[in-house]
This record gives sequence, structure tokens and C-alpha cells, in this order.
Amino acid sequence: MATDTLKSTTGAGGAAGRTVRRLLLDNGALSALVVLLVAMSLLSGDFLTTQNLLNVGVQAAVTAILAFGVTFVIVSAGIDLSVGSVAALSATVLAWSATSAGVPVWLAVILAVATGIACGFVNGALVSYGKLPPFIATLAMLSIARGLSLVISQGSPIAFPDSVSVLGDTLGGWLPVPVLVMIAMGLITALILARTYIGRSMYAIGGNEEAARLSGLRVKKQKLAIYALSGLFAAVAGIVLASRLVSAQPQAAQGYELDAIAAVVIGGASLAGGVGKASGTLIGALILAVLRNGLNLLSVSAFWQQVVIGVVIALAVLLDTLRRKAGSGTASASGSSAAPGSPGSGRKGVMKLGIAVICVASVVAAATFFNSGSSGGTTKVGMSLSTLNNPFFVQMKEGAQAEAKAAGVDLTVTDAQNDASQQANQLQNFTSSGVDSIIVNPVDSDAVGPGVRSANTADIPVIAADRGVSKARTATLVASDNVAGGKLAAKALADKLRGKGSIVVLQGTAGTSASRERGAGFTAGLKAYPGIKVVATQPADFDRTKGLDVMTNLLQSHPGITGVFAENDEMALGAVKALGSKAGKSVSVVGFDGTPDGLKAVEAGTLYASVAQQPKELGKIAVRNAVRAAEDKKVDSMVKVPVKVVTRQNVADFS
Repeated sequence: MATDTLKSTTGAGGAAGRTVRRLLLDNGALSALVVLLVAMSLLSGDFLTTQNLLNVGVQAAVTAILAFGVTFVIVSAGIDLSVGSVAALSATVLAWSATSAGVPVWLAVILAVATGIACGFVNGALVSYGKLPPFIATLAMLSIARGLSLVISQGSPIAFPDSVSVLGDTLGGWLPVPVLVMIAMGLITALILARTYIGRSMYAIGGNEEAARLSGLRVKKQKLAIYALSGLFAAVAGIVLASRLVSAQPQAAQGYELDAIAAVVIGGASLAGGVGKASGTLIGALILAVLRNGLNLLSVSAFWQQVVIGVVIALAVLLDTLRRKAGSGTASASGSSAAPGSPGSGRKGVMKLGIAVICVASVVAAATFFNSGSSGGTTKVGMSLSTLNNPFFVQMKEGAQAEAKAAGVDLTVTDAQNDASQQANQLQNFTSSGVDSIIVNPVDSDAVGPGVRSANTADIPVIAADRGVSKARTATLVASDNVAGGKLAAKALADKLRGKGSIVVLQGTAGTSASRERGAGFTAGLKAYPGIKVVATQPADFDRTKGLDVMTNLLQSHPGITGVFAENDEMALGAVKALGSKAGKSVSVVGFDGTPDGLKAVEAGTLYASVAQQPKELGKIAVRNAVRAAEDKKVDSMVKVPVKVVTRQNVADFS
């Protein structure tokens, strides 16, 4: 009797072990997620905490909801590149309807959801009846939806209704609503795929569209519904994202379509169609969120983070591909499907899992050695920059790192890549990891508010750098006097033109305090020169390439301009390139920032002047104030870094 009991117990334990092993070996994405969780837990003591795991869930929510919608399309052998833009458009429609148009909030929500469905329906019509390849049809919608979002908002963020913003809050002070929405949308996705006629149709169309048509499926109408579902999920994702940021950002969710597609593919779906499930998509989204969260906590350089994420994504998909090939190879060799728990397949699976563990752990561990973002020290300071794709902010980072090294401060620098949502995630990570203070250079002054308020709640002082923060408490604002700089730029350009001429203005990223203040200062300064007329004002997002494109376009309609004011040197240099031989001769260009490239152009005479800031000094001052605030010492509410006009006559003093 005792022997029988022992055998039964052993058998039960063995069965449980085999079940776990089969679950891991039959799902490459789940194996990769488990490996990442273990690796991050070992590498960072701040990772495996309740608050940080909730942060991971929040940061995965928008990508996961978008990816659930994309799953429908990919299972049916299609692709949807428009979901990020549709998400932004839907949120913009909601915010504009509820605020500017005075529509009741409940109706505005319906309009936002209807907008997403309509965009998806158009995609489906173009694919089904217009015979356009899904790539082309959805690429066109990507541009259309983004353009409409900018048209409706006029390029500026729109405040989100408070009654809807609760979707970005927490229940009971700890359970994030975005996570609940993600789970609900995941369950709906699983239900549609497994239990409905349209779900079965997706697999049939993806497996063999012609066979599905011959079997009686109305393929064209099914595709309309499939793309409409993708649009619906994009609208929900856009509303959740805007709720987190408490504003609808016309440029929100840029590039999210690629994350959504990556999550679906990492989760085991095939781009050829016919394969995919909701649980796999959720795992794929969590892998991306765990990577970004963990690498932030490990203080991995913002540049190396992109490399590590790409490598681990490739490893996750490779593991699943190897698992699939091994399964088919075993079946072919034996003449029948081998059980996943059989000795042969088990050994091969364990070997592949072991390789995956070593590879993923090695990549994450190696990445920590490329940690140029951390300076080492006792006081921990987190610094979130709006972008490192701009020389001004690169210099600010260098100044901050130099000051941190000299003061023995542990400084972690992250790059928000001009994405307000990504910056919100970074601030969440800093707060949950318990840094002593935070320096933030906002992508958008309004959108950064919720993240800063969370830091306020945790009693972590926040220093705003270069751009202010709206609706939240900061210890100090360290910034150049942008208004005064704008006035200086107006005077320099007007004096050069002798008070007469036609000029164009290239604006920075909409919603940033730097753009608003420089523009306001320039407008105020120009009032003293009634002979100068501004014939065009266009945003170029502080980007040189966009400055080149916008200036090229404006020259077609305004060939006789005599001056250009750009709200930073990058846009000014783009304008100089567009002007060609006119720059510095018949057309005078004034920039802002005094970057190394800008000063070289001033010295060469193609750029007439630049309002020079001191980004390295700004970074140093921000770190000094962050340390003082962390030590509860008094700091001034605002620290102004002086600006000065640099022309060919005095450029040597700055170079």
C-alpha cells in the first residue's frame, strides 16, 4: 500500500514537471520572458518589487492593446501600419470634441471609437475592394490619420477630459486601470479568435485565402470586419495613452505600430498568416516592456538599450523558430508526431532553452558594461532627456555627467526619443527605483505632469531642465531665458534687414515651453519693426531634416523672403541647406542654441547669427540643484542661464 502511494505521488510530481516543461518548451516567447524576468531580478534589486512589476504592466498596456488588434490582421495574413496614427487621431478627436466643440464626454468617447473603426474600415475597403497590398493601404492611412490629428489639434496638445483621464489612474491607490483595460481587451481578443465565426474565418483566410473563398467564406467582407476590429483596438489604445498623459498628443504613438507588430511576432504569430493567439501577443508585449524597464533600472546607456532590445527580440523569435523546426523534424523522422514530453524532444528542447538562457542573460549582463549613463556614487539622480538626437541635449548630458563624476553622484541618463509616453515610463521607473532626485527635460510640458506628480507623492524632488513642467511641483527650473533670447533674435534679424523685409519662422516641437517662449519672445521683439512681415510660420520639430524639407516647401510659395528665424540651430541649418547660395547673401538666417555646428555656420557666414545658450553649463547646474534638493537644502525656484547673440564678429569667443 505504501509502495502504491509512493508511486502515485511520484507520478503526480513527474506529471507536473512534464507539464511545466512542455509549457516552456512549446512556447518560445514564454521561455524568453521567464529568462528575462530571472535575469533582470538577478541584475537589479529594484526589479522584482510589486510597484515595479505594476509599472511593467502599465508600460506594456498600450502596446499590448494595439498588438491585440494587429493580431487579427496578421492571423489573416495582412499587416496594419496605421494603428499608431489611428490611436493618436482617436484620442485627438475625443479631446477636441469634449473641449473645443463642447460635445458631452460620453458622445466624444463614442466619436473617438467610431473614428478608429472608420479608419480600419477604410483600410479593409482599400485591401479588399481596392486590391491594394495591405502594406500600401495601411501606410497611406498612417499618413492620413497623423495628418488629420495635426489638423484638428493645430499641432498642439489638447487637454483630456477628467472623467476619461481616470483610465490612466489607479484603483485603490495601487492597481493601475490601464492594466485592467489590457487584460479585458486580451480576453476579448482570445474570445474572438477561439469562439467566434469571424475568428475562425481569420485563421482560414490566413491559412489559404483561395481555399477559404472556395469553401464559402465571404473573404472581402470578413477583411472589412478584421481591419475595423484593428481600428477599434487602436482607438481604445489611444484613449488609454492620452489618459495616462492627461492630454491628447497629435504626435503620440509614433512608431508604436512597429512595437505592436513585434509583440505579435514575438508571441509566436506568423507573418504568413494562419498562426497566432492572444496569450502569445500579451507575452510579446510584456517582453518589450520588461526589456525597457529593466534596462532603465540597470542604467544602461540610452543608445545601447536600442541594440540590446533588438538582439533580444531576435533571440526570442529565433528560439520559437528553432522549436517549430525541431517539432516538425521529429515528426518527419519518426513518421508520426512525437510527444513534446518524449525523451528525444525533451533533450532537444532543454538544450535550446539552455542556449536561450545563456544568450539572453549574456546580452543583458554585457549591456550593463556599456553603461555610459551611470556615473557611480552615493546620491542617485535620474535624468530623462527629451531626445539625444540633438546636439544641444547631447551637450547637456555631457555637462551633467561631468558634474556628476566630479561630485561622486550616481547619474542615470535616459533618452525619451521625443515620445511623451516613453518619458512617462522613464519617470515611473526612476520613482519606483527610489532615486534621490530626478531631472527632467520634458518632451511636452503638460504630458510630463502625471509622472512628476507621482514623484511628488513619493517625496522625490524634481528639477526641470530647459523646459518647464505644467500642473506639477518642481524644486526648480534651470533654463535659458528663452523669452529674452527670442527678443534678441528678433532684434538681430531686424537690424540685419534694416527694419524691412519678409521672413518665415520655423517653430520647434508643439507643446514644449522652449518653443512657446522663444516664439513669444520673437513675436514681442518684432513688434518694434512694423516694416518686417512674417509671411509663413511652420513647425519643423527642432529637427534638421524637417527644417530642410519645410524650408524647401516654403520657398516654392515665398521665393522672395529675405530672412528666416528658426527656434533652434538644427532647423536653421536645415533652412541654410534649402536656401543654398542664398543663405548669408540675399537671405539672412538666425538660429538658437549656439551648438558647435551652428557656430561653424556662423563663422562660415551661411548662418547670420545664433542665440547662444550654454547647454553644458545648464546640465551642470541641473545636477548641482538636484543634489541640493536631495539633501533638503534650499534651491531657487528658477535659475536662468544667460544667452547672447553670436555673429561672425564675436564667434571666436564662443568657438
